[in-house]
Amino acid sequence: MFAYPRLGSLILFTLLGRAVAEAPTVQLGNTTLIGRDVTSFQQDFFGGIPFAEPPIGSLRLQPPVLKTSLNSTTFNASDFGFSCLQLGVDVAGLSEDCLTINILRPSGVTSNDSLPVMFWTYGGGFQIGTSATYNASAIVAQSVVRGTPIIYVNFNYRLGPLGFPQGQEAANRKALNLGLHDQIAALTWVQENIGAFGGDKTKVTVFGESAGSILTAIQFLNPAFSRFARAGIFESGSAASSLTFHAKRRQIDWNNFVAGVPGCAQLSNTNDTFGCLQSVNTTAIFEGLTISQNEAPEEFPWSPAIDGEGGFMPDYPSLLFANGTFAKLPFISGANLDEGTLFIPPARNYTTEDISNILIANFSPPARPFVSESQLNDSMTHLLELYPDIPALGSPFNTGNETFGLSPGYKRISAIFGDFAFQSQRRLWMQTASNAGVKTFGYLFTQPQATNPAFVGVPHGTEIPFVYGSPPDPTASDTVLSTAMIDYWVSFATSLDPNDGKGSSRPTWEQYTPENQVLIQLNGNNLTSIPDDYRKAGIDFINSTPLTFHHRRSL
Repeated sequence: MFAYPRLGSLILFTLLGRAVAEAPTVQLGNTTLIGRDVTSFQQDFFGGIPFAEPPIGSLRLQPPVLKTSLNSTTFNASDFGFSCLQLGVDVAGLSEDCLTINILRPSGVTSNDSLPVMFWTYGGGFQIGTSATYNASAIVAQSVVRGTPIIYVNFNYRLGPLGFPQGQEAANRKALNLGLHDQIAALTWVQENIGAFGGDKTKVTVFGESAGSILTAIQFLNPAFSRFARAGIFESGSAASSLTFHAKRRQIDWNNFVAGVPGCAQLSNTNDTFGCLQSVNTTAIFEGLTISQNEAPEEFPWSPAIDGEGGFMPDYPSLLFANGTFAKLPFISGANLDEGTLFIPPARNYTTEDISNILIANFSPPARPFVSESQLNDSMTHLLELYPDIPALGSPFNTGNETFGLSPGYKRISAIFGDFAFQSQRRLWMQTASNAGVKTFGYLFTQPQATNPAFVGVPHGTEIPFVYGSPPDPTASDTVLSTAMIDYWVSFATSLDPNDGKGSSRPTWEQYTPENQVLIQLNGNNLTSIPDDYRKAGIDFINSTPLTFHHRRSL
């Protein structure tokens, strides 16, 4: 508890009463939400609002139970709620009761204004992340200045084994992809309630980065997703970017988790664990999470799984694309220049033999049972020919033969991984969508990152501060680019076109079409259109055999 100075009762009550009186409020059913006045930006914040019942006890490891109204006459919505269970953060800020939603709007907005909505999903490899990290005040402020005000929304979803259970039992119980269910619940809450905050439920643009982009792209595999959004913006993540398998592929991760939960360890090798896991307390669950994370054979053991007919991912994304089974909604999709570097341990000696062994181990049966060993070996041999052992061709790109004191193979495998997981998937999706007549725009973020180690170049995640108006230690070039990116993003969210002619002076972002496959290069010193043909031979080969390359373990 914080201690107040000794004030007279009358003075204290007067100050508190004035603070309450000046706080923004919204009426949600029978409940008055009391938010926070963000005075420096002339904005209203409402946070920590439950959109689902607490997923604990019998509701643990179950799809969320939607909560569109509250049971009290007033609700303190002045701050973010708890973050969902994860490692690496202060446990005091964690809780399983974490399914909350947050709204940021310009001050003075009323329920009659019907502003477009930008709905953010955070990333973090499906095992870390929280909505509280993202301050969208710069986005909302710039939207007002340019005359196209928006309302910003973000939310928390369950992570790790509670959000993305693995194994046969989870598949049998239809308890896969719970984080995706959480996202739909939050979007349903928006449909039910955003009007009270002055938002237009028919003008929702979903956007996110990394895991948040992947989750949102998976939602686009369902044509009915148009009930929740009219457009999307995808930063470094497509439906096939994650390590996609059937749930039983990661049975070992689930067994390790259960084995680490006190009171349930004896059930770890059975398909009857849910009842026990629903009966223990949060401390026991957190113990299991800690142990399973330390023993996981992969860097990202918890991620979306193929969940069959009627699920979020009924089949491999490449097959759904081929069948035309996806939401035909306008979108922006892009990636950063050096997506792979952040995921490759730099200290290892990556010889050609070592890289080949890594690839073979990751793609060999039974992970790919319908690809024979000889086919796999031939594919990997050809792949390595297309990504030769020449540092000047590796990632970080455009750094010549500089190897930064690391194994020359580091640049080679970074290029391969970045193209596998991000660049090839972005290109395949955009080509597929544009061929189907979908309005889409692509980007490549290449802004130099002076605050990062040189050997990572322009890595995964570095565009986020620019989208949120806070590039680290900004140069004039950084500031210009950040302003332009916010204008492009807000323009698209409000008009379905990044080129509404409002805000900063910036180049036209050309639409991606079958006849005009171009991207905008997001670089403050050279903001311009470029052809989408970099590393064409390698990416074409990856996309030509999707059932070999689209679904992989971590390198």
